[in-house]
Amino acid sequence: MPRRPMRHRGLVKSRPLTFSQFARQSAARVASVYTAKRQMHTAEVLQKSPPNSAGNKSVKNKLKAKNEQSESSEEEEFDGNVQVDFAFFDPKADDFHGVKTLLQTYLDDKEWDLSGFVDLILEQTTVGSVVKIEDDEDNGIFALVTALNLGRYKDQKCMTEIKEFLLKVSQEDVIDDLRSLLGKEAHSVGLLVSQRVTNLPPQLLPPLYDGLFNEVSWATEDEPTEELKNSFRFKFYIIVTKFYKLKTADQKRKHNVNEEAIIYLKPEDEIFHKLSSWSFEFSLNSPQIAPHELRNYQQTGLVMAVKADKISTFQQQLQSLIEEP
Repeated sequence: MPRRPMRHRGLVKSRPLTFSQFARQSAARVASVYTAKRQMHTAEVLQKSPPNSAGNKSVKNKLKAKNEQSESSEEEEFDGNVQVDFAFFDPKADDFHGVKTLLQTYLDDKEWDLSGFVDLILEQTTVGSVVKIEDDEDNGIFALVTALNLGRYKDQKCMTEIKEFLLKVSQEDVIDDLRSLLGKEAHSVGLLVSQRVTNLPPQLLPPLYDGLFNEVSWATEDEPTEELKNSFRFKFYIIVTKFYKLKTADQKRKHNVNEEAIIYLKPEDEIFHKLSSWSFEFSLNSPQIAPHELRNYQQTGLVMAVKADKISTFQQQLQSLIEEP
């Protein structure tokens, strides 16, 4: 089924939610990508025409980033400009290893049917995207975003293992709510999967998420059967992610009063967290290598339940966060 072209949203001037200093700084900092000598100069999201009938790759949007080398040395032969074109593609079989690598620690150190999970993601081409550098021979995957219906895939081994993992690490005060979303309400719950490399340009995030939620909406109209249409009529999203928190309750007083109690690895997770109906944290067992500036922090798992009617607010707040100077 051909994709509809991406719909761009207008700029959002108001920002009713507040964001942590780290979220604002990290969104700005990760714009300097790949090398220390090159700085992000300009970025714009470009609309690309729909795929043609010959079966070209379905590129949904492209972010063109022009990187300008710092003027530390005039003797270098580099001409000062690097252009990187990031493109959004429908997931396909060739993306298997790249997607699997991104999801390697999705369930911490648990041994589970990750390959089966990747297969589900790649088979669902109407909703979901992978981000690559356009015309890159290595076909590297820089980001993935998708939403899988928990009820539709309830009999898949990988989905059963995800549910078992979440129930095992859950906290007592939310476990009944979690059981309900994983059980009797699963047909209207989407597992929102978003993984990416650390330094993906933040300008990609609003169109990436807008694309996902547009596709979910279109799928409720365009899927060939009523059953498939209903499988995208989500009422809740469950998000499994990670963040950093101070190792001890009094760590802030011992080290630096300016240190924040929580640091989000992905800026959008702070927005999801504030909009969530409930959430819980869990300890991680996988080996962690934190950068020096995060030596006082412990990486922690985070599960959030977000109502689908909060998504438009999320999109507005994400756009506002990325636009903030």
